[in-house]
Amino acid sequence: MMHNWIIPYIKRYKGRMFLSVLFACLGVISGAMLLFVSGYLISKSSLRPENIMIVYVPVVAVRAFSIMQAVFPYLEKLVSHDIVLRILSKYRNRLYYLLEPQAIFLQSRFQTGDILSVLSDDIEKLQDFYIKTIIPSITGVAIYTLFAITLGFFDVVFMVLMLAVLGVIVFIVPMISYYTMKKNHLFIKEKRKTLYQQMTDAAFGQLDWIVSGRVKEVEQAIATENKALMDKEKNVYRWHHLRAAFLRFVVGIVIILMMYWTNLQVGDTAMTSTLIAAFVLMMFSVTDALLPISDAVEEVPTYIDSLDRMEQLSIEDQSEHATITAIPEFQGQIPVIDLDHISYRYNQTAKPVIDQLSLSIVPGEKIAVLGKSGTGKSTLLKLLAGVMEPDAGTITMNGLKMETEYIGSVVSVLNQKAHLFHTTIANNLRIGKADATDEEIIIALEQAQIMDLIATLPEGIHTQMDEMGQRFSGGERQRIAFARVLLQQTPIILMDEPTTGLDPKTERELLDTMLTAAKDKTIIWVTHHLAGAEMMDKIIFLDQGKIALYGTHSNLIESNDYYRSLYEMDQIM
Repeated sequence: MMHNWIIPYIKRYKGRMFLSVLFACLGVISGAMLLFVSGYLISKSSLRPENIMIVYVPVVAVRAFSIMQAVFPYLEKLVSHDIVLRILSKYRNRLYYLLEPQAIFLQSRFQTGDILSVLSDDIEKLQDFYIKTIIPSITGVAIYTLFAITLGFFDVVFMVLMLAVLGVIVFIVPMISYYTMKKNHLFIKEKRKTLYQQMTDAAFGQLDWIVSGRVKEVEQAIATENKALMDKEKNVYRWHHLRAAFLRFVVGIVIILMMYWTNLQVGDTAMTSTLIAAFVLMMFSVTDALLPISDAVEEVPTYIDSLDRMEQLSIEDQSEHATITAIPEFQGQIPVIDLDHISYRYNQTAKPVIDQLSLSIVPGEKIAVLGKSGTGKSTLLKLLAGVMEPDAGTITMNGLKMETEYIGSVVSVLNQKAHLFHTTIANNLRIGKADATDEEIIIALEQAQIMDLIATLPEGIHTQMDEMGQRFSGGERQRIAFARVLLQQTPIILMDEPTTGLDPKTERELLDTMLTAAKDKTIIWVTHHLAGAEMMDKIIFLDQGKIALYGTHSNLIESNDYYRSLYEMDQIM
């Protein structure tokens, strides 16, 4: 994970990283020197020096260090935030290019709350990894080392003592923080993920909760998870207060030791008494640079968890290493689709959803794919679309392997609930073809037999759809979505139960419209019942990932009692 998501970006911006740490160290050194010179100036001024020049130079130094104390931290924040914004931009682009081609596959493996958690929580969390962990930790260790070297010039024994005491701040407490907070942070993160999932489930299914009278139950479940999260966060805050008190206690010991040592040095005439306050005050700036290390280290488990979740969304970094597949040219011809012993399973322990399935679809053929729920109908459609690759076997078009890049140019898909955006009708159709003219849009809408209705609207095709296309009925929304598919002008159209939820009359009319408008195209229509099956060229029944029935409607009616009984039931319903 680190080698995939962290180290490459540190290497890419190592110059800026070094500059940020350098500015941070110079800021701490400027603060330390400001307090050192101020302590010396106060002590020297109290002795009433006869020569004003003795205090004039320290006064100038105080002004210089006070300016540098403000300038260097500003430059450090400027550079570090520039690094983080650049890296976050790369992360977001990279995740988009990973998610976009796998959208359907990821939807089958992850809940919406999981993906929202990655996109909002994990990406934002990783910016803290650079600002609050890497840079402060490196800065703290650098200051710790510089302080040891400086103190070594005066007294090696005292240097070892101070390193031991300051080591509590730099190493011991951060290590305790790491192990203490590891479970707490992961618990908080998991609870937030659960809340994301519950909130998305509640939002998407709010009508069902209201109708079933279980609103209170949903609210109670969310409240319970939220209370557990709040209780754990209170424990974390309590630990932070206790740790801060202990660290300040250690800082107090460091200050007392410095006072004691400088007093001994004055007694041995190794330094003047005016340097006592200088050394003591300097320690406040040094210790302030070391205190953030505990906060920085304790967050590492959450960063690792975030990286792990991001890693789960992809096996291969397509944004960096993707190769562009050339889209085949069929010169106006519809390709033959061949499925050669394909199999697919969603995980290694599960049974195959598609099992050794073979099929050849001739150009312009209209095929209905039926079967019980869970028999692999939608999975087969995803494999045909190229959004998922079979575990075994191949899917080809005129001998060329099916690829994701063919969607929109060779293959178009009409889903059960096509998403209509809160924009104009024309813009919704242009999703299928960005440069489509108004005339092309009108032709597509006419083919979908919805233009007569749209023409009655005040602004015609420039009328706003409203959110999710709410101003239109279910059948009208599907006709608009079908017009978007027609606008793509692909030779192959895949339809995943596009008439589900419509009344029988509307369903029949919509199916008739689709088949008429796409009479010269190959259509593969996944459905759950047999209404309109007689309009299709071939009927396929899937059972446990295999083809159980295959043939024309008329042949199956005559030769198969099971098919005939199902068809008669559909006619009655």
